[in-house]
Amino acid sequence: MFSVTRFCFSLTSCFLLTGAAVAQQLPKPEAKPQTEKPATVVPAPPLSLEEALRMGLQSNYGILISRRDEEIASNNVTRGNAGQLPVVSGNALRTFNINNSRQQLNNNDPRVVRGGKANALAANANLNWTIFDGLGMFIALDRLRTLEQFQREVTRNTVEQTIADITDAYYAVVRESGKIKSLEEALNIGQARIDLTQAQVDVGLTAKVNLLTAQVDFNADRSLLIQQQELLATSKINLNNLLSRAPNVDFQPTDSIVVARGLNHDAIAQAVRQRNPRLQQAQLNTDVATYDRRLIRASRYPTLALTGSYGLTRNINNAIFINTPDGSFLGSNVSRVYGPSYGVQASIPIFDGFNRTRLEQNARVTELQTKLQLNQTQLQLDAELEQAYVRYQNRLQLLQLEEDNIKLARQNVAIALERYRLGLLTPLDLRVAQNTQLAAEVRLLDIRYDAKQAETALRRLSSGLVQEQ
Repeated sequence: MFSVTRFCFSLTSCFLLTGAAVAQQLPKPEAKPQTEKPATVVPAPPLSLEEALRMGLQSNYGILISRRDEEIASNNVTRGNAGQLPVVSGNALRTFNINNSRQQLNNNDPRVVRGGKANALAANANLNWTIFDGLGMFIALDRLRTLEQFQREVTRNTVEQTIADITDAYYAVVRESGKIKSLEEALNIGQARIDLTQAQVDVGLTAKVNLLTAQVDFNADRSLLIQQQELLATSKINLNNLLSRAPNVDFQPTDSIVVARGLNHDAIAQAVRQRNPRLQQAQLNTDVATYDRRLIRASRYPTLALTGSYGLTRNINNAIFINTPDGSFLGSNVSRVYGPSYGVQASIPIFDGFNRTRLEQNARVTELQTKLQLNQTQLQLDAELEQAYVRYQNRLQLLQLEEDNIKLARQNVAIALERYRLGLLTPLDLRVAQNTQLAAEVRLLDIRYDAKQAETALRRLSSGLVQEQ
């Protein structure tokens, strides 16, 4: 019994040693370097993040529309629009008449005129200049300036949001491109597995079923790669849309995802209170409501205005009967009146059905409402800041963990591939190691992208994405 067992053990050891010796003679597959460009990515013009932001600021439709609104608000800030300048208007009237007239006195024969011609000319220039309206014109000018500043904050918010969107979209392309590289690496490992398994089948060290399994796994990875190519194309279309260019324009991102790790919570919170455009808009909205209330209050005071005009009136009638002691005869009449006029106009509101009181009460309610909205905006920004900072800190921890983990996963695959070549590892274990590395690569890319998104959100809240010149 002992001899039989010893014989079997010796036979098994001999078989394993023979298989290992043969496996060592098998060629090692050449792994594709991580930095090499994937064969599935078509060469395209490079595009950096800085260039993408420059293109977006110049051509994004949301920014262009907001800037036109800002231009309109700026054009509205004039003393004339506030009512501080006089209003001068000119009028002219020129008429021509062809009259048929019939005149009969007592029992005399009627006098008939057919086709009598007459014409009239009237021209005048009027001036109206309000010199006092309860200081309403000065309040109106301050209100227009506040509305201009409000629209500037709207534009700045649009610019910052667009920059954040372009940044996220750009790094989304970088992430999807990185996943393609990871899948390419997985295909390299899969191809190496097929080559090793084919060599083992050729020398009789393994069954053909292992080769078929390796090919099935390889095709599954190719399917994932095709799906990933679609995600990459979708990400590029999204970025092109933000840049206001044709969706089929191809490009290759040149910047990698680098996450800043030193953002300070207190500094960001202070910047949010000082520079956040949403908070500035809420404050300016409160100022506009205050000006509206003051305008209604100013309408209670008397209004004093200077008026003046210069006019000319001329009438010519070529068919008029002139009565004299000797009788009546047909003649012409020409009259002309011209000269200046001036005066002072005063208007005093006495009673309007308490409408001004009602409007002022509503204005006070609106003013209080805007103050509540200001406090609400501040509270929302504080909540968004805390959420973004917690997410940022969490993603930094996960990023460090995944960066350490990917090194272990790559080492594990290299060892597993070598052990498989030596016949010391099963195909299933090699596939598990391969999937583990691929999952680690994908997690690292996703976490790095999420961390960059969290960083971008913090910078957007603190208005750090746009530096005002």
